[in-house]
Amino acid sequence: MIHSNDIFTIASKKEFEKIALKVFRFQFDNNLVYHKFCTLLNKNKENVKSLIEIPFLPIQFFKSHKVLSSSETIQATFTSSGTTGMITSKHLVTDISLYEKSYRNAFSQFYGNIEDYCVLALLPSYLEREGSSLIHMVDDLIESSNHPDSGFYLNNYNELISKLIELDNSGQNVILIGVTYALLDLIELHQFQLKNTIIMETGGMKGKRKEMIREELHKILCEGFGVPVINSEYGMTELLSQAYSLGNGVFECPNWMQILIRDTEDALSYVKEGKTGGINVIDLANINSCSFIATQDLGKKNPNYSFEVLGRFDNSDIRGCNLMVL
Repeated sequence: MIHSNDIFTIASKKEFEKIALKVFRFQFDNNLVYHKFCTLLNKNKENVKSLIEIPFLPIQFFKSHKVLSSSETIQATFTSSGTTGMITSKHLVTDISLYEKSYRNAFSQFYGNIEDYCVLALLPSYLEREGSSLIHMVDDLIESSNHPDSGFYLNNYNELISKLIELDNSGQNVILIGVTYALLDLIELHQFQLKNTIIMETGGMKGKRKEMIREELHKILCEGFGVPVINSEYGMTELLSQAYSLGNGVFECPNWMQILIRDTEDALSYVKEGKTGGINVIDLANINSCSFIATQDLGKKNPNYSFEVLGRFDNSDIRGCNLMVL
């Protein structure tokens, strides 16, 4: 049996690999979808002996299958955003405390004590629908901050502008977490010069604006908020962990999460550091669903285990993994 303490106390890469292989064996035995996927690739508990031999489940399976490694009662169902008629991902969560431990520990690892901050959230497209894992996380961070001014803002931009200026001028440490298009809307209404505020973008134009490359986006946001760098969060519905960038688009993972970069033409092999490929995520907090996920994001890994997100696959299906007929 794998305990959450085993996951959240990982202190070395060697320990990470040991726990990851243990999680692989557990999920091979207990996750019907993942077991069948591994079997079709001729992978099993006997011939998988290292991280790079572990099969990664294409993320689209969360749209078409119940990806579960537990028979416990489902406590929460997180869903991805999508336009009307789109099939959305469903992440069935049997132990919500694992998610809460994951994001609380990760926040502490990268930013310190949540009570040192006032947390402001500008996440309109997430607030306006049910089942957002991001809203669950930010709502908890707002509550945990114990600051009377922490809270969500929907379309009340003028109120947010006043509050942000007031808090920043008072010397209060602030984190403004926002969806990209809403942050751009905000700086079109007011040009800031913030000294005590971290701006964290969660990505996504949600069809509201034209997508732009990160360098261009962050330059506009830095100028608009008057800050030297923009922080970013890399997470998704199908994960229970997030990576964070403290600036310049370079992300780092908490100790129980790791990134591998696969070859875009051969999904079962990996590219060297510095080369672009598909992002595979190991999220050991996903013990009750699947911890090994092949995403549709493109990125590259740096020598110090940090990584950059460079875009998405052009086509909706990940090449080299046409095993969706399970």
